[in-house]
Amino acid sequence: MGLLQLFLVLCTFCTSSVAGFGVDPALRISVFDELTLGEAFDGVTQVQGFHSESRAFHFQGTSREVKAPAEVSKRMVQKLKGKNEFTVLATLKQDHLNSGVILSIHHSEHRFLELESSGQRSEVRLHYRTRSHQDHTEVFPYSLADNQWHKVSVAVSASHVILHVDCNRIYERVVEAPYMDIPEDTSFWLGQRNAAHGFFKGVMQDVEILVMPQGYISQCPDLNRTCPTCNDFHGLVQKIMELQDILAKTSSKLSRAEEKMNGLDGCYCERTCSVKGVIYREDEGWTDGCRNCTCTNGTVQCDAISCPPPQCPAGTAPAYVKGACCKECLPVCLFGGRDLVEGDQKAVRDSSGRCLLFECRDRSMHRVVQSEPCPELNCPESEQIALSSRCCKVCRGHDFCSEGHGCVEHSDCVNLEAGDCCVCKDGFRPLRDDNAYCEDIDECAEGKHYCRENTMCVNTPGSFMCICHTGYIRIDDYSCTEHDECLSGLNNCDENALCFNMVGGHSCSCKPGYTGNGTVCKAMCDGLCQNGGTCVSPNNCVCQQGFTGERCETDINECKTGRNTCANDTVCFNLEGGYDCRCPHGHNCTGDCIHDNKVKHSGQIWVLDSDRCSVCSCQAGQVMCRRMVCDCDNPNADLFCCPECDPRLSSQCLHQNGLLTYGSGDTWVENCQQCQCLQGQVDCWPLPCPPVDCEFTVVPEGECCPRCVTDPCQADTIRNDITKTCTDEHNISRFSGSSWIKHGTECTLCQCKNGHICCSVDPMCL
Repeated sequence: MGLLQLFLVLCTFCTSSVAGFGVDPALRISVFDELTLGEAFDGVTQVQGFHSESRAFHFQGTSREVKAPAEVSKRMVQKLKGKNEFTVLATLKQDHLNSGVILSIHHSEHRFLELESSGQRSEVRLHYRTRSHQDHTEVFPYSLADNQWHKVSVAVSASHVILHVDCNRIYERVVEAPYMDIPEDTSFWLGQRNAAHGFFKGVMQDVEILVMPQGYISQCPDLNRTCPTCNDFHGLVQKIMELQDILAKTSSKLSRAEEKMNGLDGCYCERTCSVKGVIYREDEGWTDGCRNCTCTNGTVQCDAISCPPPQCPAGTAPAYVKGACCKECLPVCLFGGRDLVEGDQKAVRDSSGRCLLFECRDRSMHRVVQSEPCPELNCPESEQIALSSRCCKVCRGHDFCSEGHGCVEHSDCVNLEAGDCCVCKDGFRPLRDDNAYCEDIDECAEGKHYCRENTMCVNTPGSFMCICHTGYIRIDDYSCTEHDECLSGLNNCDENALCFNMVGGHSCSCKPGYTGNGTVCKAMCDGLCQNGGTCVSPNNCVCQQGFTGERCETDINECKTGRNTCANDTVCFNLEGGYDCRCPHGHNCTGDCIHDNKVKHSGQIWVLDSDRCSVCSCQAGQVMCRRMVCDCDNPNADLFCCPECDPRLSSQCLHQNGLLTYGSGDTWVENCQQCQCLQGQVDCWPLPCPPVDCEFTVVPEGECCPRCVTDPCQADTIRNDITKTCTDEHNISRFSGSSWIKHGTECTLCQCKNGHICCSVDPMCL
């Protein structure tokens, strides 16, 4: 057999072995398919994923609710219920510094299974319930929120947990086994903990739960290979061909975009106005009801139409016409000694009581023959009203407005006993005598408002608002009082100054022992701080490096005390306020550093190219790197590196109870977790507890950390010792940690705790 034939055989065998790894559908929970994602969830849109073989979705915003319906949640939970081996898989690209939940299965406040990624603390957290019915969080220090694609899997097998990222085994731990007896009415959320917290922001793909311990192999088949394969080569060739196709399409789009951009050089952009769905150009005018309007610099400006008194010739009379603002001259008819205009109708009843209806048309009255009989009325005859404009009677309280009316702009139709009329809405005045068109009353300009002292009147459509002057707070809708900026803390006084509230503001004065303008106060030490020392409080000096003493009068000999950084090949010489490392004759003691194949001189400071939030320095041949120190008092602080300094309202967070708000950088404690707000996102992690070295521990009610107890029956956690067994009522030996139903009872549960038998009655069993 030739070498090429052997290579093809190996490729065929290995490819089939990898592709042959499959998962029983009964053991797979495809979360995207179960939730029919993309059809009914706001804030979730389908996008291009890490690969094109399955759908990917972009999760954004905080107003979404990606929650499985009750039946779907019940079906998914049923596959997990009682299982102690499962794997959570996801391919994701999480926004930088975002802290969000990938998926959460919880009932009430208890999280039975939740996978969370914290970009703020660079952690992956697995939340679950233990068999001792305690909430537990396993924290894996790792950053997924870097706006890069990652394959993530968390495999659980009883008390064994393995975290893989990008097909690399990151952590493998032994933990307390999870309790998966999940209630049927449990909630199943994707991309968030609930409707208010834990919003994941970024793209997710292939989110699955496999009810098997080594499900990561389906995500990373290489982890299960026993021989080399050519499948990688075929996949690489395919990906290169796909990239070439994408590159060609992108180049074509860029070329067309450049052509369009070149054509924009000769364009002139003008501001337009949009009114009732119609676009008007600059300086274009139109008539809107009883107003003449013009589009000026993108703003609509309107003036009321002034109607001159109509000069109507003989045989005509002024009357309003539908769609026109001013009265027009219409032909009239003389009927029963009264003038009727074109279109008016008049009902006449003869001696027999029969009703005849006439209409004015072409200067004469014409009889109108009704095509349908009058409707039957459901009111007594005493409540029936005869109308002058129709033959059919109506019941008292008839809704004439519902039959159509001419009340147009800021005007309401009002029913009368025998007809209807138009009435201007509150805050508007009529533009014509029938109140069909009305205009807004500027209460502020006309002095028709109730705004009192310390306020400014602002006109609004149909009303007005009273706005408080700067430095004042609202008492009611019409008046404001002075704001105590000292009491509220909203002042710029120095911490060593006294604040005095004043009308419209405040003043600051430095405390005794300090000097300054009140905004900045410095301590006074009567010039006693020597050698450049700084006075930090009255008669209290902070010395510069190299000096000590109450007045910084003593030089520190760094060479004798060992407080120097001289390398072994240099000699230390003490100086006033410092020291010098001198290189002996014939030695090379430059102290330079090599970093990223570049020479950095001793004392040089630079920012990492790969991380603008890290600062490095060269110190006597050693490269020292640290995170940038955040100074939130500096208005030029980099919010990318220092999100805790973000003062914007959009960066505030809502407390879990929905009643409190926190600013970016604020911290608080909730349900035994330390929480922090950073740029509008809440991240919580377990409170650190001091280690306890004892056999039996309990977490007292209202506390978060375990304490040692001597009574094993009071303990909720024990350090099991399998050598300490118990003997039950049948003389059967029981290992520590085992439990059984006491003989002769149905509701008494006993447990062996390191040689001690503890029994209790289950109240739910009674």
